[in-house]
Amino acid sequence: MDGSFLNAGLDGVDSHDNPATVRAWRWLRWVLFAFSLLAIPAFYMQLTAGSSFLFELGRALYLCMFMGFASLLAWITYLSRERGRFLRRNRFDALILVGAAASATWGITPWPPLEWVLRIAFMGVVAMRIVFSLRDFLSPNRLLWLFVAAAVLLPASGAVFYWLEPRVHSYAEGVWLAFESSATVGYGDIAPTTPASRIFAAFVVLLGYGMLSLVFASIAAMFVGQEEKALRREMHRDIRHLHSEIAALRKDVHDLREAGIRRGSSVDKDHRNVAD
Repeated sequence: MDGSFLNAGLDGVDSHDNPATVRAWRWLRWVLFAFSLLAIPAFYMQLTAGSSFLFELGRALYLCMFMGFASLLAWITYLSRERGRFLRRNRFDALILVGAAASATWGITPWPPLEWVLRIAFMGVVAMRIVFSLRDFLSPNRLLWLFVAAAVLLPASGAVFYWLEPRVHSYAEGVWLAFESSATVGYGDIAPTTPASRIFAAFVVLLGYGMLSLVFASIAAMFVGQEEKALRREMHRDIRHLHSEIAALRKDVHDLREAGIRRGSSVDKDHRNVAD
């Protein structure tokens, strides 16, 4: 990975590190991404737990997440020849490790204000890690991937709203609420009312802002790219024309030089004949 996200603490393995470490990170980062996703159902299982079973299931998911991060980060750290640098470059992963451990071992319902703040902050860190993991697929020049991601996320968000929001009485209404939130339309016919659905709506709104921005940026990049191609073709045509003119000028200079040499030789010959 490049160093553009070094300050964010999600920069992966340095390309100059041990080659075995670089190769291992290429697929282990996706395993860490999969473990990161466990925080989403775990958070809402504990937040909306109507029974001790759901609460304990959420705790088990946090524990699984902690064990996955701990084992994989320990392995990569062991393989790396710059262990301290690797941990500094991925300090958000270390923070997620600590947050998953705390979520698995600590927590009561209803959550007190301090626990609300800590859990929301933890989910924000996890969301940032998920977005950074997908940044290569969600770049502005990959319009198809953006539409695929939207086609997956919108139905999934609708299902979550159908689960979390009591005013949503059907899956179709859940998808409509997801669309309203992601597009920031806000018609007002359906609105989140529970803490769980409101928190989820906040993440959907932020994700919708990002997705729409990338879509519009991709469309603009397509038009700009076409103009750049036309300008590049025109520039190449002008360069070829200049090359031909330069070649013609060189030929003219060469002919003039040859003519001058021949004339000089003729003058020298005439001088010798006069002298004789």
